[in-house]
Amino acid sequence: TGTGKGLVARILHYSGPRANRPFIQVNCAAIPESMVEAELFGYQRGAFTDAKTSKPGLFQAADGGTFFLDEIGSVPLAVQAKILKVIEEKSVRQLGTLTEQPVNVHIVAATNTDLGGRVREGLFREDLLYRLQVAPLSIPPLRERGDDVLLLARKFLGELVGRYRLGELTFSPDAEEAISAY
Repeated sequence: TGTGKGLVARILHYSGPRANRPFIQVNCAAIPESMVEAELFGYQRGAFTDAKTSKPGLFQAADGGTFFLDEIGSVPLAVQAKILKVIEEKSVRQLGTLTEQPVNVHIVAATNTDLGGRVREGLFREDLLYRLQVAPLSIPPLRERGDDVLLLARKFLGELVGRYRLGELTFSPDAEEAISAY
């Protein structure tokens, strides 16, 4: 948490061939379990009690672009099977319909949990993990990144100085030592 997974996903999107297409980010852990499927895949009017209108899913919203699935490890097993189907068949089926709609999305997935451990516990699909691990990137926490914390602190200070026209400000050696120690 807080390592910059979302920033890395945006850099991958905006520096790639899909930069002019949609970038859709979803925190899978923030969606109530009962709504994950409807949010990701969309639904047709009448598909369930509260479906008074049709709604495209987030996969459709990301069509042609990048879909960033943050905290993929929290997605229920039944929905994981449907995500795997999207990856393999490049199509989605909204709730309440029988037809498939093609989608072309670059999927970036992130988690702060050990998905291999979740596979062993039966909580994450091994075949989905295999499909998602095409080009794994490990982003260590800030406490393991040496002087990066000082680079970031100086950058944020510079931004605040510019925003509030504070003149020239720097951290004292004691402040830099305290930031590094923290």
